[in-house]
Amino acid sequence: MRFSVDLIVVVSALCADFEPQARLYTKLWHHPFEMNEPAEPKVDGWILKFLRHLLTEKGASVYTERNYRQALLEFAGWFQRQRQTPPDWNALRRDDFRDFLRFLGRSQLSRAAVQLRFSALRTFYKFLVRQGAAAVSPIRKLSLPAREKRLPHFLTVAQLDDLLRAPGQELKRVAAGKKKAQASSYFRDAAILEVIYSCGLRVSELCQLRAEDVDWPGQLVRVRGKGKKERLAPIGAPALEAIRAYWKHRRYEPAGAMPVFLARPRQVAPLTARTVQLRLKRYLRAAGLDPRITPHQLRHSFATHLLDAGADLRSVQELLGHAHLVTTQVYTHLTTERLKRAYDQAHPRA
Repeated sequence: MRFSVDLIVVVSALCADFEPQARLYTKLWHHPFEMNEPAEPKVDGWILKFLRHLLTEKGASVYTERNYRQALLEFAGWFQRQRQTPPDWNALRRDDFRDFLRFLGRSQLSRAAVQLRFSALRTFYKFLVRQGAAAVSPIRKLSLPAREKRLPHFLTVAQLDDLLRAPGQELKRVAAGKKKAQASSYFRDAAILEVIYSCGLRVSELCQLRAEDVDWPGQLVRVRGKGKKERLAPIGAPALEAIRAYWKHRRYEPAGAMPVFLARPRQVAPLTARTVQLRLKRYLRAAGLDPRITPHQLRHSFATHLLDAGADLRSVQELLGHAHLVTTQVYTHLTTERLKRAYDQAHPRA
């Protein structure tokens, strides 16, 4: 798929203040959009306006923007191939989306993937209705397959201890060998793991941390969450000490809006989610843990350990930055299942 230079310039201009999103757009314009079938070469103007709205007004994360963009382009490409015409959003009816739902079903996508695509379409139509581009949303009351009930995966306290020690042990191992060790990278990684687990951060929130966000005397950090929402999260003494050790070995004295964590030892550039993911895999292997564990599962571990220790659900909701309590309740199901297993194994009359 190839787009004109003018289109590239327009979208880059829209994203001038959103460098990560701009990089994603540039990749989209220069490389084919990966779908089961070829995408059409024309990008709908309303989709572009909606994506701009997400970035400039809603403060959506780069991941939300990417997922919504892919879902909308997938639907537009499917409709173009099926009807031989671009979608007229105001003229589409519920049956059009039922056909799309059947198409997704034949693609053997998970229920969660289907739900994600229709979540993007539903939000897009809310935008169109507000803009006067559509009278009503044809997706309202459309029946979707129920989402699979999956409990979040987490690490035990002992496993977390092994993981948190892994960067220091890896540094000793590398330093003892012939390879030259970049000590500051290992101290940074140790601090990253400590902060994620201490504060229960999303990886995007971790990467956005600034020096001015850390309240050292109060042991708090200001967290920039989804939708431009901010919250104050407690941070433990071990995490603060890990940050100090990292800055000392990096000879880095950040202030103001400078990032807490740097992507590279010799550049003042903020950390990226991909770097966190790759470094985590390394330490999971070193600790003898499953390398498929994600940074988000450290967040799951944070919530599970709090509830296991007696924290109330509302407090955990606020610490995680969940907008709705129902999102946090999945962790209570998890702890309840563990209690049931312990009861079955230990009670003589179970």
